[in-house]
Amino acid sequence: MTNQTSQFAQIPMQSVGPFKLIGDVAVDDLMVPMATYETPLWPSVARGARTTAHAGGIRVTLVDERMTRSILLQAPHAGEALRCLQALKARQDEMQTQVSRSSRFAKLINIHSQIIGNLIYLRLEFTTGDASGHNMATQAADTLFPWILAEYSQLEYVSISANFCTDKKVSAVNGILGRGKNVVCETTIPAKLCHRFLKTTPQALVDLHIKKDLIGSIVSGGLRTANAHVANMLLGFYLATGQDAANIVEGSQAINHAEVTAEGDLYFSTTLPNLIVGTVGNGKGLDFVQANLAQLGCTDPQAQPGDNARRLACIAGATALCGELSLLAAQTNPGELMAAHLKLER
Repeated sequence: MTNQTSQFAQIPMQSVGPFKLIGDVAVDDLMVPMATYETPLWPSVARGARTTAHAGGIRVTLVDERMTRSILLQAPHAGEALRCLQALKARQDEMQTQVSRSSRFAKLINIHSQIIGNLIYLRLEFTTGDASGHNMATQAADTLFPWILAEYSQLEYVSISANFCTDKKVSAVNGILGRGKNVVCETTIPAKLCHRFLKTTPQALVDLHIKKDLIGSIVSGGLRTANAHVANMLLGFYLATGQDAANIVEGSQAINHAEVTAEGDLYFSTTLPNLIVGTVGNGKGLDFVQANLAQLGCTDPQAQPGDNARRLACIAGATALCGELSLLAAQTNPGELMAAHLKLER
């Protein structure tokens, strides 16, 4: 028997920073809330934020955005599946008319497909305004299904979700085709600031990035991932801002890139192609979530639909970069990582 009274898990939360962002989001002295049991994460991310702020900031670029739902249909045979699929893809405008019945914000922007035997895996891609869009995309697909079956009576319903989306699972498809917000965060840190704040050198950090993030991920069989611990920062950020925490599974499929510039400085970037965040919807009505979203400037009532969520995604990406930068720097120095945990956790 379940307790019908709502209860809240008590997770420690602090705001860290200050962050300086440039590019698609321009802001100085931004404090970012993070909820986590791993308390050394706060000073580590703060160190990355402080370093990048002194270096001129983190440039954030939102490359793409879409939410997906894949549906599964069955045809009598593969030839009929192909014929129906080709006809259906030519009717995207009519499909959008059906989608508009489910939401005024959902817009069908693309369709991808796979035919396996007599099965049609149809990956529907939508923009969803300020919502992360899980339910909006599912509702749009649920509205489309009866129309598709009525127009193509030879097809049969199999499932509203076909795992070609892909939701909360490690996959290649999300990084290739996109799901959520695709954000690139980058910074250039002078060598003297690397030494002052990160206690390392650009060359040492790049060397570790190659041997750990890149080669280490190949050795482990990592799938479209080359980072140190992006999941840590995303979970802390997601819990503080009312996101679906399970989306750190695909969200953490991030790729770091590091170079020593011609001037001897450090170029460092973190690319996150699967950031699934929103500023409205489930979880956003809690008082502490609203306060945190307001603190981040993501509750502007005058903003165009989608702008608040885009801003939130850029800040999430910048938070991940700062944690990556700080941890990698610590790991260039023997003993520093464990010493920090022992000092800050006890």
